Amino acid sequence: MPQVTSLKSKLALPVIGSPMFLVSNPSMVIAQCCAGIVGSFPALNARPQEEFEKWLNDIEAGLSRYRAEHPGEQPAPYAVNLIVHQTNERLQHDMDVCVRYRVPIVITSLHSPEHVVERVHGYGGLVLHDVTTMRHAKKAIAAGVDGLILVCAGAGGHAGALSPFALVNEVRAIYDGLLVLAGSITNGSAILAAQAMGCDLAYIGTRFIASDESGAVSAYKQMIVDTTAADVLYTPYFSGVSGNYLKPSIVAAGLDPDNLSGGGLDSMNIGKPKKWKDIWGSGQGVGNIDSVLPVKQIVARLREEYRQALRQLQALAQD
Repeated sequence: MPQVTSLKSKLALPVIGSPMFLVSNPSMVIAQCCAGIVGSFPALNARPQEEFEKWLNDIEAGLSRYRAEHPGEQPAPYAVNLIVHQTNERLQHDMDVCVRYRVPIVITSLHSPEHVVERVHGYGGLVLHDVTTMRHAKKAIAAGVDGLILVCAGAGGHAGALSPFALVNEVRAIYDGLLVLAGSITNGSAILAAQAMGCDLAYIGTRFIASDESGAVSAYKQMIVDTTAADVLYTPYFSGVSGNYLKPSIVAAGLDPDNLSGGGLDSMNIGKPKKWKDIWGSGQGVGNIDSVLPVKQIVARLREEYRQALRQLQALAQD
């Protein structure tokens, strides 16, 4: 796939900054792209829907400024995440805007991306699809996607339950396209490990929650710094789909993370937390995050860790 090869050649580090609901924003996307990784955001973060086009304008303008200020350099491409489930009333509108702006990469989630693939391929863009199981992977491959994002155990948000060692091997046995790995990747050695397993790129979200450009409130950013994997709870309680959440945020909302019962948010009293607003998501790699930093500095640290890990492996190979 020439387009996939071209994408990898445009990155300073083999990383996509994952789209995070209520966290990713134009400032973060611009900073990630200018640092040399794919920046992304969910279309649904731009509210009301008319804001979506404004966000794309802001991103395009920010990347244009970078090109003007850094002659000869090109920022990495950006991506938009579309929820293609039938309950997303904005899908047609947001898809039309993506086509009009020729968004370089569209990340699809929660349903077959077939119709999105047709429209994005029409202008030469790439479609990557989130999968958590082999069944999802096969459906996405049949739909003609350009790559799969394997959302494995330990990832933030609506994570799967499979070990990456299991899912990567099974998918690679039937698919030679672009693979992106998600799940507890917060440092450079984990990025290299993803490649060693057979993936092309790493998908990193939680590390960028604790960034200056993040749209997360300051208390959320600090909680990312203060917590570890033991503070992450995997539950379907809040949205009906299993996801990873920070226990301290559940406690702060007046709930007992060890005793969640009932029908989820629909059965909660008015005044209780709204989905994804007061209950904060996180991947299990949160214990490796010790500070809130600018995106540029986070990527620079990841690059140095990646290089150091590569040097260590090369030294082992020579023994």
